[in-house]
Amino acid sequence: MTKYNLIIFDLDGTLLNTIEDLAASVNFALEKLNLPTHTVDNYKFMVGNGVNNLLRRALPENVRYDTDTFQMLHHNFLNNYAENCENATKPYSGIADLLEKLQSNGIKIAVASNKIHSATEELVKNIFPTINFVAIFGQKDGFPIKPDPKVVEEILKIAQVQKSDTLYIGDSCVDMQTAQNAEIDVVGVTWGFRPKSELEEYNPNFIVDTTKELEEIIFSN
Repeated sequence: MTKYNLIIFDLDGTLLNTIEDLAASVNFALEKLNLPTHTVDNYKFMVGNGVNNLLRRALPENVRYDTDTFQMLHHNFLNNYAENCENATKPYSGIADLLEKLQSNGIKIAVASNKIHSATEELVKNIFPTINFVAIFGQKDGFPIKPDPKVVEEILKIAQVQKSDTLYIGDSCVDMQTAQNAEIDVVGVTWGFRPKSELEEYNPNFIVDTTKELEEIIFSN
């Protein structure tokens, strides 16, 4: 049994390890403009707040707010990532089995990401084809990005589930803040892009190191 009827997952760093493909596409876009690139590990601290913030963080300070440079970088990144977002991206260990177990137990599953919506939808549907997600939300024009709680509120409406019956799972401070702003329980996972110390600063309900621990939390209530 579980107290949760709806589980909302972050995508990058929580369900999927996307960092190599993201880094490769941003670096490709930077190279096209003859700008310096970054390591994969550095990108782990640039992602999480939407594509615009990712690209600005990747730019050198002297051109970070130059409109033309940013627009060219944005264009180059989107085109490259659309074609290469599944090259190295894969689910974290145990995730696929966990999703299947949630679904078989009648628990609704949703995704709330700051990744571009088209890429979010494509990756989720292609990598988890047997899972019937009740809602998949990526970054959309005119829609506030996390940690604004609107995405969670929209998912709750679609799923017709109460806050008290909902659990949010993510790997960064953005996710902890999103859940807390939405007033729902939250689990921080340590297998993603950010260190455990970052999660601890926000006092989530739980912090887990493995999907097995996550499963125990979901099914022990």
